[in-house]
Amino acid sequence: MRESGEGLGLPQMSEREMFEMLLSEDNSRTSDEPEIAANIGEQMLHMGLSPLSRSIRTRIRDICSRIPAKNVILVGGGIGHLSAWLFDMWCSEDDDTYPPNSFTIVEEGGKFAVILNRLISRYDADSWSKVIVKPWNEITAESSSWFASNAASNDITPFSLIPLPVDLIVIDLPENDRVNALINSFDLLSPGGIIIIKEPEVPTGDVGEIKDDSEITPAQEKVLYFNKWIKAITDFSVNNSMSFVELTGGSLVILCKSE
Repeated sequence: MRESGEGLGLPQMSEREMFEMLLSEDNSRTSDEPEIAANIGEQMLHMGLSPLSRSIRTRIRDICSRIPAKNVILVGGGIGHLSAWLFDMWCSEDDDTYPPNSFTIVEEGGKFAVILNRLISRYDADSWSKVIVKPWNEITAESSSWFASNAASNDITPFSLIPLPVDLIVIDLPENDRVNALINSFDLLSPGGIIIIKEPEVPTGDVGEIKDDSEITPAQEKVLYFNKWIKAITDFSVNNSMSFVELTGGSLVILCKSE
């Protein structure tokens, strides 16, 4: 196994030690909901939106606090619930975690962009944070093309919608959109770059035979998405590394690109 951590300035340690350090709970931090995030959570419930579980939100925050990433992207900004947790960590005077050079929130829904921009202003993070209203697959297609053609250049960011390469990508999308977003993110990672994503729910029960000439059921579609997920992380892990942590409300998967 490779020795990891050089790309992002993490301490040099074995792969296993790195993941144990990244994925562990930070007992020095409270699991209490930050005030702004709590208000957003209430709004989500009124809107019929389902937030990530508290344990997943806190663990994402804990993991992000340990990664000295320069460029960070959150795919699926929603109305800012998870963003508020991250901003609270980066911007709190009581926290010694420094914000990244750039934090990009990608949200396809234009009506949420106004809310997200207000959140950025509320944390006085306008100089290093922005919202992009565009499907992630379109952003990655354009950015991957620029990245591949300018790989030898030290100044490719002006030609891309997002700063490249990306050190940390957090994907918070509905289950059916998650796998494609993950696959589209691989080529944008810096050496040692990390993706944080919630594992899709494992299908259960007999869904029947999936036939090409028949319309698939929602249960069968779930199986197809999960199979695509398994293939994606299996292919990635051939030359890279990953680890899982089980939490209340699901499992988080951490994927790390080889140095």
